Amino acid sequence: MFYQNSFEIRKNGKRIRNLYNNQKINFPNFVKLKLKLMNLLKLFFFVLLTSSTLNAQSVLNTKKEQAKAPATIQFGKEAFKSSTSTTIRWLGMAGFFINSRNTQFMIDPLLGGYDLPLLMDFPIKPKEVPQLDAIFATHSDNDHYSVSTCQDLSSVTKEFHSTIFVDSLMRNDGIKSVGHYIGESFQVGDVFVRLTLADHAWQNNFPKPGQRYYSPGDACGFWFDTPDGSIWAPGDSKFMQEQVHMPTPDLILFDYSEDPDFHSGLDGAIKIANAYPNTPLILGHWGFVDAPDFNPFNGDPDRLKSKVINPERIIILAPGQPYILKKLKK
Repeated sequence: MFYQNSFEIRKNGKRIRNLYNNQKINFPNFVKLKLKLMNLLKLFFFVLLTSSTLNAQSVLNTKKEQAKAPATIQFGKEAFKSSTSTTIRWLGMAGFFINSRNTQFMIDPLLGGYDLPLLMDFPIKPKEVPQLDAIFATHSDNDHYSVSTCQDLSSVTKEFHSTIFVDSLMRNDGIKSVGHYIGESFQVGDVFVRLTLADHAWQNNFPKPGQRYYSPGDACGFWFDTPDGSIWAPGDSKFMQEQVHMPTPDLILFDYSEDPDFHSGLDGAIKIANAYPNTPLILGHWGFVDAPDFNPFNGDPDRLKSKVINPERIIILAPGQPYILKKLKK
């Protein structure tokens, strides 16, 4: 005699005795019952698996909402002519083009060849740029220092400027550049330029074998004093107390990202904006990359507007749209 699942089964295999209630059950009926239970279990797990698969597919097919910039406005050679004012155009991504009277320059231009899908077109192609006095790169990420864009523009650009580290990369890429330390000043045409402090050393959190250590001085912001007012481009940076103790600029070109780990985050952006309550802010670094689940590119200007002093000074430009710099009344 042997035991199985708390049942006593006789040697002849025809009858079994339930040890708990002493009821006799026909063996064939028990087998049928067991088969029915197994089939029900199989059906249950099939339904569960099918439901899980459909739910997963539904999640994959549901695209997360993200803020999108206004439609691109194309511009060409006419934007590079000498003028009696300073005009700023957002290039999309984190890039800006500034024509300050007789001085034309770009900050972090990326005009093609990016490795993520985009929501819209760039406002100008590299081959359409007639001349530039300078290009400024705030750091080495490929949405700020685009090797292909800088190489394409090198024949029409007089100077390239960045930090000491990015300068070394540019030279290795065949670009004749100049490296600067944080706080260093120099002049390009009629514009005086100074490097400001930034901290965007995200690489240290994801080390690779043999990787160098990244310091705050490897990235920077730029301060521009033009004939028509001052412009501050802080660049990508974690929030830093130094950012709320700058001289009051007439305009901030703000790399707006709600990622708090390696960018200002929403709270940091509010602090910076409210430290200069009358300064207009033109937002970049948002609404251009089609990556709804990638936080660094998904800032929503409406969230910032709802929390800053004088929200009407948050400027939402379409890529390519001109903005005329004006000095603040101080």
